[in-house]
Amino acid sequence: MTVDTILELARKILDVLLVWAMLYYVFKSLRKNVKMVLLFKGILIIVVVKIISSLLDLVTIGYLIDYIIEWAPFALIVIFQPEIRDALEQLGRTKLLGNRKRLSSSEREKTINEIAMALDSLRKQKMGALIVLERETSLANYISHAQKIYAEVTNPLLTAIFFVNNPLHDGGVIIQGDQIACANAVFPTSDNVNLSKRLGTRHRAALGISEQSDCIAIILSEETGRISLAIAGQLIYNVSLDELKVRLLESLAPAKKLLVDDEEENSNEKK
Repeated sequence: MTVDTILELARKILDVLLVWAMLYYVFKSLRKNVKMVLLFKGILIIVVVKIISSLLDLVTIGYLIDYIIEWAPFALIVIFQPEIRDALEQLGRTKLLGNRKRLSSSEREKTINEIAMALDSLRKQKMGALIVLERETSLANYISHAQKIYAEVTNPLLTAIFFVNNPLHDGGVIIQGDQIACANAVFPTSDNVNLSKRLGTRHRAALGISEQSDCIAIILSEETGRISLAIAGQLIYNVSLDELKVRLLESLAPAKKLLVDDEEENSNEKK
């Protein structure tokens, strides 16, 4: 095998790897954007109908599909411009090198317990809260426009932030790992038409940010004192503190870490 052959083979492998990496991060980003997922489902339906019309020689529907496909790129750019922009921004915010701090089990439990105690304290004082926990998708864009704090997550600090007379209480708090990154963060509100009109701004903002990232948003209702979760564009209503802790422990635990823990437990049992 000559040097030129090796170089040509290396170029082809590099080309395939770059395409694979691009598609992987694009689809990973789109998977966390509910609106873009719905858009691609619509495109898939059109493709399927086109294939069926070609196989069965359905002239009329085939003509309509051809017309749609011809003008679809222009229509998509105009109609879905905000969603496309959000998807590209989200892709740019994704931490490709995985440099997000990984919490140990004890650190994770401590952070979750502090959040739960703060919610319980705020609920007793009839105050609301919006707490967003960052996961793989970076929320740096929202942090940059908020009041930066970068302090350890504690019950007294969270309670103080959402105290009704505190000027920061109206916005949301973003937590990165075991640190409160910022307060008074503003999130995009969901335009889901199926949402109840009784839901307030906090719930709509929590749902909105969960539609555009893989974060977990915790909402404490000021009126009812009930806790809700927004994950992947879905609202989970009236969650108890115990259920909240369990869900957060499961959602924030890295998959690789779980595998390592299982192996360590099995090895300890054998010993």
